[in-house]
Amino acid sequence: MRGGPDPEYIRELASYLDAKMRAIAERTHTVDSLRVAILAALNIVDEYHQLKAKHEAATQEIDQKVTACSAVLDRLLE
Repeated sequence: MRGGPDPEYIRELASYLDAKMRAIAERTHTVDSLRVAILAALNIVDEYHQLKAKHEAATQEIDQKVTACSAVLDRLLE
């Protein structure tokens, strides 16, 4: 983890992971904690990649708009 371990942040992460694991255990009716942990990790990684893709798309769109606005501004200032 980046920076020093903030105890409250660690508690939030642990709580999030615990909720994911409990939901998966309930849906799959499994008590195998390793299997539940792996499924939770895959679920969290999937969420991360979806959010990362959305962030990258939004960043690309913003860059395009900034470039377009900059071109308009350059034309106006000539």
